[in-house]
Amino acid sequence: MNSPLTFLLPAGLLLLGACNSPSSLPGPRPSAGAPASVAPHAGPVAPEKSRPPLAFAIGADLSFLAQAEAGGTVFRDGDSPKPGLQLFRDHGYNWIRLRLFHTPSTQSRPLPNDLAYTLALAKRAKDLGYKFLLNYHYSDTWADPGKQTLPKAWEKLSVPELLTAVRDYTRDTVAALREGGAMPDMVQIGNEITPGMLWPHGKLPEHWDTFAALLQAGIRGVEAGRGNAPAPRIMIHVDKGGDRARTRWFFDELLRRGVAFDVIGQSYYPWWHGSLLELRDNLAFMAETYRKDIILVEVAYNWRPTEYRNHPAPFPETPEGQREFLEEVQRAVLATPHGLGKGVFWWEPAVAPGRLRSRGMFDDDGRALPVIGVFEKYTRGKVPRR
Repeated sequence: MNSPLTFLLPAGLLLLGACNSPSSLPGPRPSAGAPASVAPHAGPVAPEKSRPPLAFAIGADLSFLAQAEAGGTVFRDGDSPKPGLQLFRDHGYNWIRLRLFHTPSTQSRPLPNDLAYTLALAKRAKDLGYKFLLNYHYSDTWADPGKQTLPKAWEKLSVPELLTAVRDYTRDTVAALREGGAMPDMVQIGNEITPGMLWPHGKLPEHWDTFAALLQAGIRGVEAGRGNAPAPRIMIHVDKGGDRARTRWFFDELLRRGVAFDVIGQSYYPWWHGSLLELRDNLAFMAETYRKDIILVEVAYNWRPTEYRNHPAPFPETPEGQREFLEEVQRAVLATPHGLGKGVFWWEPAVAPGRLRSRGMFDDDGRALPVIGVFEKYTRGKVPRR
């Protein structure tokens, strides 16, 4: 997201398929080996193979929730006030996604998403029965397609030092979450990383080998930090929901370099990422080509018109139009071949009313909009009500 705003084939087959599939877009060809500066961290990390299949994820990125509550926001289910986490749980949501910044700013527009804040919110969610997707930005602020800024603490590090820092930071934060009773069930190594991460060292397309090594360092950190807990699934998150060509370019290049992961995460906002037809086409392509679980890990739509009129509006910008959008997205994911469409996450549905261009799930009085009930038909009777 731009700021302010198991069905696994054996790894060898995946790599063979990727190597036989030429990249559809220009970019550097894979080198014979990683450069010396990244070689110590460049081996593949295999995902866990003994886990049960991933159940369908009905998710929400609620990273601003505790900040909204602290600011006095009251969420209402009809006319009844209700804690935000419980409200979503009562409507069938079973996953929470929380972002983590390295050292977020506390200046004019403070960002709350440090480790202590994330741990406290994740623990509350886990206590209500949510699964937890941890979203590493590897930055002090928003990391997205327009910027992937190094944390200030890492600005002067060499590439080998940066690889070690990524591994150690990931290990230590996963361990802290585990020890605090909020072990992640899935971990994103970076946020919308189609253009790379930790620029300039991992910027794409210039530095594919270093980028792959940075991902592997993060994956190793997750493994080192989990202790005796079950291994979290590893997600790679890009922002090309309706763009088959760029999706193919990215994942073909990634798999050529031996990066092993479990889940493809995609963002899909129709004003940036194509039509629903293009989304369906790309979901089918990813399923047939990579045989990975696929989650739309960021979606959202306006419930009223905004001043930003330079984007297409495939549905009315009304509460009912917002609901229709999510229903169509849900149908597209459920139609993914081989049952590999594994979930949908709404981005920041519970921000303070009126923020983020009216893409939340609550009106200005904090009342839940119709969109919040879209998933109930799939979960009725399966979600404990507390």
